[in-house]
Amino acid sequence: MIDEVVINIKSGNGGNGAISGRREKYVPRGGPDGGDGGRGGSIYLEADPNVNTLLSYRYRRHFSAPDGRRGEGRLKHGKDGKDLTLSVPIGTQVWADEVLPRLLVDLDEPGQKFLAAKGGSGGAGNSHYATPTNRFPLLAQAGEPGEELSLRLELKLLADVGIVGAPNAGKSSLLSVVSAARPKVANYPFTTLEPSLGMIEHRGETFVMVDIPGLIEGAHDGVGLGHEFLRHIERTRVLVHLVDGSLDDPIAQYRQINAELSQYARDLSLKPQVLAVNKLDLTDVSVLRDDLHEAFSEAANTDEIHFISAVTHEGVDALLDSVLRALQDAPDPIATPLSVSPDDLPILRPVPRRRRPAVYVEDDGVYVVEWPPAERMAAMVDPNDWTANVQFYNRLIRSGVVRALEEAGITPGDTVRIGEVEWQWD
Repeated sequence: MIDEVVINIKSGNGGNGAISGRREKYVPRGGPDGGDGGRGGSIYLEADPNVNTLLSYRYRRHFSAPDGRRGEGRLKHGKDGKDLTLSVPIGTQVWADEVLPRLLVDLDEPGQKFLAAKGGSGGAGNSHYATPTNRFPLLAQAGEPGEELSLRLELKLLADVGIVGAPNAGKSSLLSVVSAARPKVANYPFTTLEPSLGMIEHRGETFVMVDIPGLIEGAHDGVGLGHEFLRHIERTRVLVHLVDGSLDDPIAQYRQINAELSQYARDLSLKPQVLAVNKLDLTDVSVLRDDLHEAFSEAANTDEIHFISAVTHEGVDALLDSVLRALQDAPDPIATPLSVSPDDLPILRPVPRRRRPAVYVEDDGVYVVEWPPAERMAAMVDPNDWTANVQFYNRLIRSGVVRALEEAGITPGDTVRIGEVEWQWD
């Protein structure tokens, strides 16, 4: 079973750089003093040992980080947008939600961080573009747009407690009693064909419980989807072994389930078990309670046998008390001690490829320039200011954009588009 949810995230846009000049008394040629825009807020995903499920992301799926503020005169830098960190359970896999999904990262260590969407860098103010021949540039950069994408979060079942037992033992009924989960419940075998997950709150503590579909003889060999069901049990810490007390031979059923666990993987048979005999509301079970207790104590080598009723809820609180104690003593296979501080863990991020100016021709003959630095500068140029346009053209020459256009075959009179800006080439 995989807990899965798709979220949409957008990092903050960078703030625009400022076009400004010094205006001070006795400084007739103060020069440019436009400050840079602030960086947009980034979005991180962090593996948090205190988070067990992706449930919170089913109710809110859109997240955005604040934009950076624009730069100001007197070389004032715009304020950076605040980063946003989304906490996810340890073991969460992050996939790019595309036609062909790509695994971006597996957050399998406590405190591990992944930079999911980097905030846009702030635009450069006009103070960056001063040269000996252009002492007051009318150029600045727009802030870089933030990244917007969809991510699919997948969590392999990390339940703390697994309920195991034969079909019709009452596992789904028990889960529905102790949690808000609503698995399918009926009085016939194999009602549950998929594991059901529930969040349990008891005595101020929370843990995750999963109802594993009924195991039958031969499950360790794959009979009755046994391999799939047993695989879900592997990552649990404690097992609640639920037995139907109304059977003719409940001890035989108990031993059979343990045999299937052991034959599939020895580690499963070594997991802590809390034994519960269900259907105490039936007369046959309540009358034979003492005899059953004695028989199970001998078979399980323990005196702690819980008799419960998933119908009347009798004995359920005492069962959960035992589960809590078992969880406190059970090792946590996920939250293992780290050899380094969480602050020292690297922040993972796919390495972006360096880009050069690219030009392509659309069907209508428009020459489109794809290069973020040029797009950001074009957005800030005043189309009615001849001087600013000349300065912009000179920057395009130095950056290789003009050469790329000429190699693509542009001629005077053709239309050029950079970002949202279009003009005729001459």
